[in-house]
Amino acid sequence: MSERDERREARNNARSDAIDDAHYDAHYDTLIAAARMAREHAHAPYSNFRVGAAVRAKSGRIFTGCNVENATYGLTLCAERVAIFKAISEGERGFDAVAVVADTDALTPPCGSCRQILWEFCGDAEVILANLNGKVERYRMSALLPKPFDQSFL
Repeated sequence: MSERDERREARNNARSDAIDDAHYDAHYDTLIAAARMAREHAHAPYSNFRVGAAVRAKSGRIFTGCNVENATYGLTLCAERVAIFKAISEGERGFDAVAVVADTDALTPPCGSCRQILWEFCGDAEVILANLNGKVERYRMSALLPKPFDQSFL
């Protein structure tokens, strides 16, 4: 395990806001599988950090996304935003769960930009973090983004 993964693992282990498994929804396995498959399509020639995401609409439809890197780096899109924007562009509104899959020992949460987008379109949805080894943790968006900026401030 790299030093960076060890730091992430320690930080994740210190968190107490993970959702307990007593409320595990079997549909999460489907969402994780979709995110895992989406990860295979990632365009990550610069970082080699391939991420897949899947968002479940309240209608039951699942939309996937993968990270798409760009040589300028600043124009790179994360998997979570690709999945959300794909769903929005197809007319879907209202989401209840998001899965993010990466090939890391320590589970990879959404970045700050993705957390903001997820809050905007998903509210306090469940976020399922998973890796390729079967490790899974679940959080509410409110635990990942405790003081979001949203339309209530406008």
